[in-house]
Amino acid sequence: MWPFNRKGVSGFSSSSTAEEVTEGVDGSGLTAVVTGASSGIGSETARVLALRGVHVVMGVRNMSSGKSVREEIVNKIPSAKVDVMELDLSSMASVRKFASEFGSSNLPLNILINNAGVMAIPFSLSKDGLELQFATNHIGHFLLTHLLMDKMKSTSRNTKTEGRIVNVASEAHRITYREGIRFDKINDQSRYQSYLAYGQSKLANILHANELSRRFKEENVNITANSVHPGIVATNLFRYQSIMNALTSALAKFVMKDVHQGAATTCYLALHPQVKGVSGKYFSDSNLATPSSKTSDKELAKKLWDFSLNTISA
Repeated sequence: MWPFNRKGVSGFSSSSTAEEVTEGVDGSGLTAVVTGASSGIGSETARVLALRGVHVVMGVRNMSSGKSVREEIVNKIPSAKVDVMELDLSSMASVRKFASEFGSSNLPLNILINNAGVMAIPFSLSKDGLELQFATNHIGHFLLTHLLMDKMKSTSRNTKTEGRIVNVASEAHRITYREGIRFDKINDQSRYQSYLAYGQSKLANILHANELSRRFKEENVNITANSVHPGIVATNLFRYQSIMNALTSALAKFVMKDVHQGAATTCYLALHPQVKGVSGKYFSDSNLATPSSKTSDKELAKKLWDFSLNTISA
């Protein structure tokens, strides 16, 4: 693992695990939605939240894998409350169906973890005709958050408990197209570069959280929104890059986090009392971090908000 594991102000470091950063925290009575919870840091996030008493709703594209993960969690944690619901973030119809079914469950919603994602994939379009990385990583989560917002607000108001939204972003947000977000060229295959398109979607994740935070403060809503860099984690995100996949396998134990460490910052933001009231910030290694200057561009954040709203309303 990283040799650079010096503890930050929070008392945690890059080597801290999700269990360690939530030790002693009681999540009983809370309900969380975790997207992409059937593998990688998503499944570890679901497991640790369940371990701390949170009722976890796993939003998964592959129901078979999701049910297997749920079974593993419940076998190890008999008291765990875990549900599995189908959710394909690349399809707006699927997102709407998930939100409708969640609403029908009459569950409260305290925590929303926008975790699912794809990375550096060959150019393709979603079912809705959007470049797949932007569609999955940003638009799907924007729509999901939009549809679940009234439930989060009412839960926070009725329980007098702070709601928390966590967008899983990446340091890759620094490596994007020159203009940051190519609003008029999202679907331009001729200029598509897989890693820059990934960076674009991750920049969108941070801008989304920042704009949510601004709006919550303006409306005096007791919900926070933050974004995280989970670290370079050995997961199947690299499956579309054969060279990177080989390097991942070879170097994982030396320079990469495992999923227990990769899920730490997400779980820290979801549950830890240290971050109560903290909103519109970017975290890495369970500590505050400094993102790129583009993330503080309020006009870019508003433009992205309006573009996204128009996209989901089309």
